[in-house]
Amino acid sequence: MNLKNTSMKKIIVFAATFFLLLNAKAQDAHFGIKAGLNASSLDYNNNSDMQTKIGFNAGLLAHIHTSSKMWAFQPELYYSSEGAKSKSNSNVSTDLGYLNLPVLVQYMFDNGFRIEAGPQVGFLMNAKTKVGNNSTDIKNNLKSAVFSIPLGLGYVTTNGLGFDARYNFGISNINKSTYGGTVHSNVFQFDVFYQFSSTKK
Repeated sequence: MNLKNTSMKKIIVFAATFFLLLNAKAQDAHFGIKAGLNASSLDYNNNSDMQTKIGFNAGLLAHIHTSSKMWAFQPELYYSSEGAKSKSNSNVSTDLGYLNLPVLVQYMFDNGFRIEAGPQVGFLMNAKTKVGNNSTDIKNNLKSAVFSIPLGLGYVTTNGLGFDARYNFGISNINKSTYGGTVHSNVFQFDVFYQFSSTKK
């Protein structure tokens, strides 16, 4: 129960920071929604046979301009389905669900393209291993909060529709169990997003 309370407190703190940042720059913000596909993997230091697993992500974003107009911050809040599949047995998989909060720094070009990078914290919402139709909850074996660094490239049209491709480098060991060694979650994401009030600048 204490672990759950701690996780909820962290989520509340980061969500509050997210919305305070939006309110502070609301006049320069372009709010939006995003959704897309994940190709995730779990990097084990003990040579696990796990391979890439396809998942999804969906959530909210706010594109906030700085005074220079070529630089912007983009906080996001989205759910991400991650994990990995077994190479030797296609019926075995690890399924993870995170509530992610990245704060990206973006450099915007005049033609609608943008490059981005920044820190991201992810809060573990669910975690299971599956063998066929049977699943086992492993949430207690994993850390409740992890950190990663997203690096990506995006493009937005003048009508607000955009595309984003990024790779999230897992820098935290997500495993808190004494077994299994060090585990990092790495995710490639391809998203379609829409900014309700958009500009290329």
